[in-house]
Amino acid sequence: MRRVLRQDRPQGEHPEGHKRLAAYPMRVLPPLLLVIALAAIAMAGYWFNRPADAQAVACADPLAGCSFSHRGTTVKVHFSAYPKPLEPFEFSVNAPGATRVHAEFQMNGMEMGFNRYDLHPAGNGTFISSVTLPVCVSGRRDWTLYLEIDGAHYTLPFSTR
Repeated sequence: MRRVLRQDRPQGEHPEGHKRLAAYPMRVLPPLLLVIALAAIAMAGYWFNRPADAQAVACADPLAGCSFSHRGTTVKVHFSAYPKPLEPFEFSVNAPGATRVHAEFQMNGMEMGFNRYDLHPAGNGTFISSVTLPVCVSGRRDWTLYLEIDGAHYTLPFSTR
């Protein structure tokens, strides 16, 4: 049996369709990697925003200050001004004996982005930070302050104007 070579293309070359198939994975790979990266970011956000065991603290007026007990000492939380979206205010926590204080501001059931603040020591057991709340596009004004003092978690609900 005699083998007949095709004369329409040189020996060893692939048809044009093969080149298109080879380029296909290169067009799909960047969007696929982007989807994987976004899914990883979403999972990390869920992991970091998962609710921790927190003690609820009633705070009728954060401008006047709120007090609660933390490991046998009295902690006082204070806002320097009534919180308004996009207007910075000073947030302070007086926690004698504490070494680390973090605050996070979120709305229940609504992702407000990364609003975590590391409060800085100001002396005499007081920790402070300048805080700016984002605008809620739905017009809601109910917030929850998630406060962490040396690993202990507290929640303080409040409203903006």
